[in-house]
Amino acid sequence: MTNLKRRSGSWTFWQLTSLVALVSLLTGCGINNIPTYDEQVKSAWSQVENQYQRRADLVPNLVETVKGFAAQEQETLTAVIEARSKATSIQVDESILNNPQKLQQFQQAQGELTSALSRLMAVSERYPDLKSNQNFLALQSQLEGTENRIAVARRDFIQAVERYNTEIRTFPGRIWHSLLYDDMELRENFEATTENAEDAPQVEF
Repeated sequence: MTNLKRRSGSWTFWQLTSLVALVSLLTGCGINNIPTYDEQVKSAWSQVENQYQRRADLVPNLVETVKGFAAQEQETLTAVIEARSKATSIQVDESILNNPQKLQQFQQAQGELTSALSRLMAVSERYPDLKSNQNFLALQSQLEGTENRIAVARRDFIQAVERYNTEIRTFPGRIWHSLLYDDMELRENFEATTENAEDAPQVEF
């Protein structure tokens, strides 16, 4: 009986040792890479959302400031307001990452807002008082900074999606995907919807 207990205890020890070794081996082989990279994609997307929201928050003050000096530019002002409304009307959350059509609609709406803002900023060239207004200059500086942040956030998102998709399609990630993560699909990435859409608007005063 004593020998049997010893053998049982010994076998349990080796089972635990083998289990630890197996877990270490699997971890080293990248078994957790796919969910880890997926979370990085979601985190990067949150930063994209955050920066686009920051830009949308600047628009009302910018429009009101321009209106105070150039109310006759109603067509341009209306275009900006409508573009902002369209861009913010699209419900954005993590689910959009699994909906290529909705992601494209989001990109197009943001591109239209970028274009409308560029036209609005160009209006200032015709109004010297507006160009020198401190409030306008502060908003213009914030907008430029936000556009740069958007560019960085989009770049980080693109890189995160590329890393995730590459992991799924290459060895050994492809094996883990087929065995454990077959419900996790390839992610759609950003695509330029207009010429030079990846560049922040150039606003010169």
